[in-house]
Amino acid sequence: MKKQLLIPFALLTCGAFAQTPSGHSILEKVDANMTSETSITTSKMIIHGRRVSRTIESRSWSTGADNAFTEYLAPARERGTKMLKLGDRLWMYSPDTDRTIQLSGHMLRQSVMGSDLSYEDMMDDPRLAQIYAAEIVGTEAVEERPCWVLQLTANEQDVAYQSRKLWVDQERYVPVREELYAKGGKLLKRINLSGFKRIDERWYPMRMVFKDMLKNGKGTEFIVATIEFNAEIPSHILTKAALRR
Repeated sequence: MKKQLLIPFALLTCGAFAQTPSGHSILEKVDANMTSETSITTSKMIIHGRRVSRTIESRSWSTGADNAFTEYLAPARERGTKMLKLGDRLWMYSPDTDRTIQLSGHMLRQSVMGSDLSYEDMMDDPRLAQIYAAEIVGTEAVEERPCWVLQLTANEQDVAYQSRKLWVDQERYVPVREELYAKGGKLLKRINLSGFKRIDERWYPMRMVFKDMLKNGKGTEFIVATIEFNAEIPSHILTKAALRR
């Protein structure tokens, strides 16, 4: 494997780097690629455990960063499980118990179905430019793609991750790698993004690999089968009543 060279940004002061965009403007372009007013997604989540792997399929509807509804389609044991996010509230419906519960507090830090994602991750606001200050700290090639390396620091206390490190493709303005840190600086999670596809006027990763650095296992793959941006979503879907339908 080639050793990647991280160049301090302070050294990039001449030539082609004279017109370097600001960290904030880069982050705004990342948000433009990764978010939309609405979206409908079908996907599968492959959870790689220490001994076996399992695959969970789902379909999700979302409006902005605040509201989302997910229905799990397979395997049979998970089919019919549903999750609803409305703002900072999250509910889950289980067909086994025919009950709807609201998740809050420490429950949000628990793993989603044994994956490397927590319920807190599911509620995370992806519009990074609204929450984080961004500083370019260097450049690095990832999979032969030149990237800006951004250090993100939260502007508020009530966020899942107080700091992040983001590798952003200099041409496509998409994140190809991300590291999530606790307030004390401990690395909590690492995400690698790939399989970028041109959809309308944006680039979007069709495969993401999440690794919880505090647990064993080989990580969790999130693979997008289909995604439709700015799709019309019936109003009844993003309601508590839809959980029991």
